[in-house]
Amino acid sequence: MLAALGEQDRPLSDLMADYQRYEASGEINFTVIDAQACIDAVLKSFGNRIHAIDHLDGVTVDLGDGSWFNLRMSNTEPLLRLNVEARSTDEVDEVVGQVSQQVQAQVSSDTEGST
Repeated sequence: MLAALGEQDRPLSDLMADYQRYEASGEINFTVIDAQACIDAVLKSFGNRIHAIDHLDGVTVDLGDGSWFNLRMSNTEPLLRLNVEARSTDEVDEVVGQVSQQVQAQVSSDTEGST
């Protein structure tokens, strides 16, 4: 296998791209005051689009169309961490945008309520 790979003119990353099924957001961090309130707002915003939810490591939401996201609280910092995968970059961007909008709205609400 390694000998065959060594005969290729393309880098490994190019070869692997042929097999990558999903686009990914990478980890996105939000500084939050009330992480659970942010998660609740996000889940509410997706409403009927949610196909399944798993609470094993934070909350993982399957949107049933090949898209999913995971939100989890940091154990050491006031951060909410988001990871999204979908079949296209546009779908990833759409989910990231919706989650970001809900988190930012909740952060603004929390900030206004604490002053």
